[in-house]
This record gives sequence, structure tokens and C-alpha cells, in this order.
Amino acid sequence: MMASMNDVKGIIFDYGGTIDSRGVHWSEVIWKGYEKSGVNVDKAVFRDAYVYAERLLAKQPLVKPEYNFYDLMLLKVRNELLWLCEQGLVANDEVEPKSVEIAKYCDDSARECAEEAKPVLDALKERYPMVMVSNFYGNLKSVLEEYGLLKYFDSIVESAVVGVRKPDGMIFKLGVKELGMNPEQVVVIGDSYSKDIVPAMSIGCQTIWLKGKGWGDEPENDYASVEVKKLAEIPDALL
Repeated sequence: MMASMNDVKGIIFDYGGTIDSRGVHWSEVIWKGYEKSGVNVDKAVFRDAYVYAERLLAKQPLVKPEYNFYDLMLLKVRNELLWLCEQGLVANDEVEPKSVEIAKYCDDSARECAEEAKPVLDALKERYPMVMVSNFYGNLKSVLEEYGLLKYFDSIVESAVVGVRKPDGMIFKLGVKELGMNPEQVVVIGDSYSKDIVPAMSIGCQTIWLKGKGWGDEPENDYASVEVKKLAEIPDALL
């Protein structure tokens, strides 16, 4: 559904799932890596392993600020496969080589998406100040720097650094504060309806939902100021 975007003065971008995977939830990207590398497990069990590793990385300071995306994915996938190994579903001697193979696939995929995003970010940066607000692990600046994306953003608000996570609307308030604007002057762009669009609307921001393949828990009765299928549609949506 369209609404007027004429009063937009600044942009808040999500990162994971929005810029680095074309709106596809990262569990789906990693799952494709599993398939390509020949890790034959049931998808429901894989999702359990994915949640296990996500919670582990959220609870323990395993990710170093200097880690690039490959380092992060190697750590994450290794812990997924170790959990699957404990369940008797992956051989112990397959954990490391498969972790390397899947992490490489994920890094290549994210790098390709980052390159695709640059023309869009170039166009938007000419017209708007931009801030990134992301649930991430403490190494987001290193990831953005390696992919050549850090230059587009005036500030980075990262959950592991500020101590607030989406869907808490406070993290978006921090982004609005970094822009020095009122919420209604800011559009939030993200791929998750529940973690980006709902909390952004709750504090008064306008929203653009990059509607791709999510985790599977998105509501049927959803609303955003604008819905797009590709990042390339965003500049026109803001005209």
C-alpha cells in the first residue's frame, strides 16, 4: 500500500536480510548452503540448529569486533553443525570442512548482494542522510567496511553495542536521534515486518517493507507505508 513519502528527510536502514540477502531471511540462505555442501538434515532440525547458534552468539561474547562476515558465518555455522553432531546427524569429521564450505557460500552470497545494493545506496545518499539500525553481533562496522558499505551511513546503531534489540522500538528511537529529526520525517527500510515495520510505526516513522521470504511467522494482515520486492524499487518509492 502506498502513502505519501514527500516529507521524508532521512532514512534508517536495516542490514541483515535487507541489504545482504535481497529480503530473504538468513536461515534460508544458510539452508541453501547446507544443500549445496551436501549436509543432509531435515529442514525443521536445521532450523533448531539455527536458533541454537543464534542464541549462543547472543548470550556469549564469541564474536570479536574485528570479525568480517566470513569469520562470523564460520563461527555460526560451526556451532550449528556441532549441535547437529551432538544429535548424531552430522559426522564429527565433517563439521570443520562443511563449516568452511557453507561459510564461504554465505560470504559470497552477501558480497554479491552488497554489490547489487550499492547503486541504490548511491542514489539515496545523494538525497538523504542515512543511519543503520541492526540487530547484530558487535562486528557490523567491520562487515560493512569490508563490503564497501560503511561510507553510506552517517551512524551505526548496533544492538550488541547499544544494548537494545529489535523489536524494541527504543533502538529505532536511537536511530532517529542520530539523524536529529522527528520520527515522522524518517522512513525505516527493513525486511522483517515484526522486527522492523511494527516497531518503526509504533514510534511514528514511515516505513518501506522489503517483502521477501521470511522466517514464516509474518502476519497475514500486515501494513507498511510502502511495500517493495527489490531494493532497486526504493528510490522511485521515495519520489
